[in-house]
Amino acid sequence: MTAEGRKPSGGRARKTGGTEGRSHPRGGQGRHESQRPGGRREGQKGAPADIALIYGAHAVREALTAGRRKPVALYVTENAAPRIAELAEAAGVKPRLVEARELSRRLGEDAVHQGLLLEARPLPELDVSEIVERSGIILALDQVTDPHNVGAILRTAAAFAVDALIVTERHSPQFDGVLAKAASGGLEHVDVVPVVNLARALDELSQRGCSVIGLDSEGSDTLDAAPLQKPAVLVLGAEGKGLRRLTRERCQTVARLDMPGAIKSLNVSNACAVALSTLHRRLNQSN
Repeated sequence: MTAEGRKPSGGRARKTGGTEGRSHPRGGQGRHESQRPGGRREGQKGAPADIALIYGAHAVREALTAGRRKPVALYVTENAAPRIAELAEAAGVKPRLVEARELSRRLGEDAVHQGLLLEARPLPELDVSEIVERSGIILALDQVTDPHNVGAILRTAAAFAVDALIVTERHSPQFDGVLAKAASGGLEHVDVVPVVNLARALDELSQRGCSVIGLDSEGSDTLDAAPLQKPAVLVLGAEGKGLRRLTRERCQTVARLDMPGAIKSLNVSNACAVALSTLHRRLNQSN
């Protein structure tokens, strides 16, 4: 049940025949940097480490309304401007008009930006010690690297009011751009906790009274039958590799989803959605 998976140059407005100018998102090739969840990038065009790129209607709207990160610059096309003006004003950032092709050049031709690009400060990162007192569900990803999958997981996590997402500092995607778009705003509502050693983090959570449950298609129990108490930590592995040995050993239970059909494994984001629904139902029933 495992799976996987900046600044606009110059900043000056160019006059276009009227009193209103159009800004150019700063381009240029960024150097490859060791990626850390929460903002550091791996070669994204012209983006410094302390700037997160958020694009797409849902992602930008949630970033502006959640109020958890400081907006630095907002680039909008003429068509998109009316949809974001009120939120931008409330967030204290002035939209800068750009052509759609400028955003595509900045983000890549495949990016579905919907005429919106927000440059903002990265979200604050937490330590494991800051989440152990929480009483709901915590997710942990064991080297899941695909940004689309992690983004989808965050979207689902936000829908089920997950308290936090633990990720490994290495072998995890950067937490903006493609991932933020796939999360559709979910990134703004789930705390991200990067750890150097996942096994050690799971040990700490277990010692603090958490139920630590690994999800695997070969699990000994179904998730419906696995021992469970709050807080619950659900651990998901990478597609193909699954849970690593040390990670698996730190799980109090390795459970599987109850799937009666011919296919016994799911993409990690789909497995996460089913598992969170099961945990949410069970924890609510126990109240």
